[in-house]
Amino acid sequence: MIKYDYLIVGSGLYGSTVAYILTKLGNKCLVIDKRNELGGNIYCEYKDGINIHKYGPHIFHTSNKNVWRFVNKFAEFNNFINTPMAIYENEIYNMPFNMNTFSKLWNITKPEQAKQIIDQQKCGIINPKNLEEQAISLVGKDIYNKLIKGYTEKQWGRKCTELPTDIIKRLPVRFTYNNNYFNDIYQGIPKGGYNQIIDKLLKGCEYITNTDYFNNKKYFDSICNKVIYTGRIDEFYDFKFGKLEYRTVKLETEKLDINNFQGNAVINYTSNNVPYTRIIEHKFFEPTCEGFNKNITYISKEYPAEFKDGMEPFYTVNNEKNISLYNKYKELANKEDKYIFGGRLAEYKYYDMDDIIEKCFKDFDYNWSIL
Repeated sequence: MIKYDYLIVGSGLYGSTVAYILTKLGNKCLVIDKRNELGGNIYCEYKDGINIHKYGPHIFHTSNKNVWRFVNKFAEFNNFINTPMAIYENEIYNMPFNMNTFSKLWNITKPEQAKQIIDQQKCGIINPKNLEEQAISLVGKDIYNKLIKGYTEKQWGRKCTELPTDIIKRLPVRFTYNNNYFNDIYQGIPKGGYNQIIDKLLKGCEYITNTDYFNNKKYFDSICNKVIYTGRIDEFYDFKFGKLEYRTVKLETEKLDINNFQGNAVINYTSNNVPYTRIIEHKFFEPTCEGFNKNITYISKEYPAEFKDGMEPFYTVNNEKNISLYNKYKELANKEDKYIFGGRLAEYKYYDMDDIIEKCFKDFDYNWSIL
């Protein structure tokens, strides 16, 4: 009955990259996905000459030259620089927090002035115990109250005083007039969207969509030597120890008969008075796309929500309770021989796209020099 060396459950970036590596190493792979499309959350819908990031914006960024060389094998990348804006009430600010933000907020022009104000607002916090204290210790009370507190509480559905410090540590703070959100050397979005990358990664593999592994697990296990599982680890073990918590996002996408709705790819709404966290205008990710100059645009409003079965799990909630629960599942996974667990959901961990690719190469001991 064995037909495949590997069955890969999930065609997201982890599953597809692993399928590519294993195929290059001479293995026969089958990839299955319960969605009716390939690519996981980086899948794009093409409408009116615009690639719509169906599951939210994905901007590729890395400082790893090998990763950058790898993705450029499969697509030509543009030079998109992520420069989100934030709206609080009727005020608009640059993100990440930089001298443009500080200048608008406090009517100042010099880095030393900004540092002095922030130092005065840090409230003497040395060992932050939660996200609120961590944020105030980084940028002071003004920025926390206007640009962090409301957005974060909407995003996570919890008070900032109940959230761990780690969430806010990724947020850049600069005392320069630099609006580039990321510090990485390489940044861009593939011209024509991400689907082409997934298609090329899976070349030489067999794949099936609209197929739920758990509906026929015994059969799928019987036709392969190994299973690489990229889904929810708690679901794999039938929630034996309980369910891990996630946050999800409801994206409301609409077509507008205008050329330009907001003038930027991403604008955050940081006030609790606005129910969504941000608006994405997809055409600005690809200024050379066919639909860029047409009097058509697509926008998506992001509404965060608590995850329930049947929804898409977007973000892991890595508090002490969930980390402790995940470690119980991980202990079971470490004892498996037939099953290999990898990716964001299987490892209950947030990954950037470049981290995922680097991890695939490391997990399967594939040499970058083969590229």
